[in-house]
Amino acid sequence: MNAVSQSAMTIACAKCPLRSLPIFGERTLLDASTVQAFKIGELTVAPGGTILLEHARASHLFTVLSGWAFRYKTFEDGRRQIINYALPGDFLGLQASMSEVMGHGIEALTDSVLCVFPRDKLWSFFAADAQLAYDITWLAASQERTLDEQIVSLGRRTALERVAYLLWYLFDKARELSMTKRNRLDLPMRQSHLADTLGLSVVHTNKTLQKLRKEGSIELDERTLRVVDEEALKNLARVDEVENIPRPLI
Repeated sequence: MNAVSQSAMTIACAKCPLRSLPIFGERTLLDASTVQAFKIGELTVAPGGTILLEHARASHLFTVLSGWAFRYKTFEDGRRQIINYALPGDFLGLQASMSEVMGHGIEALTDSVLCVFPRDKLWSFFAADAQLAYDITWLAASQERTLDEQIVSLGRRTALERVAYLLWYLFDKARELSMTKRNRLDLPMRQSHLADTLGLSVVHTNKTLQKLRKEGSIELDERTLRVVDEEALKNLARVDEVENIPRPLI
């Protein structure tokens, strides 16, 4: 099943608003034109819509231009593990370029717009521009570092530490993208999403969120997160920060 149809695409490409954010490294005009030539359109996906289907052959790669999405794996009995969350600037579908079949699915959490690239042109794209090939490798390495923390959370962090780390991570990532305001972030996920990310039951997740609220480092009202004491939240989450450097935008 192919999640992209030509009718869903806007072939005319507008200037990407993400390029003005300091989190992303600057592009030369030549680099930008190479990426533009690789791009075949834009895809709009509604909340709950499939971006890439689990166990299917994927013919496209994507960059998130706006919105939230998540990567997940499911079992036959319906259990789901959310692997991580995608925000604007994240590159999706690279794993399918290694195996041709998606080992995970990707679903939109909110109304999302994605930049679409043909998967079968990836290797010629690598060959044509060494810098851009390096940029994609950089993005893959960065995603691996994120997955390292997810493994640590599932294997060694307590339930309270897991929840604290996930909320801080999402807040910090969104803040870099100017998606927060006065230390507030609107979270599009439900508690079931958090539970499936953290390997906890919904009941356990709810109780842990209540405990975290009592710690005083956050306020969580419905789906609005407010970080009251970031240092306390980071200490509780056992955050091991690394230096943030500008990342490439494909």
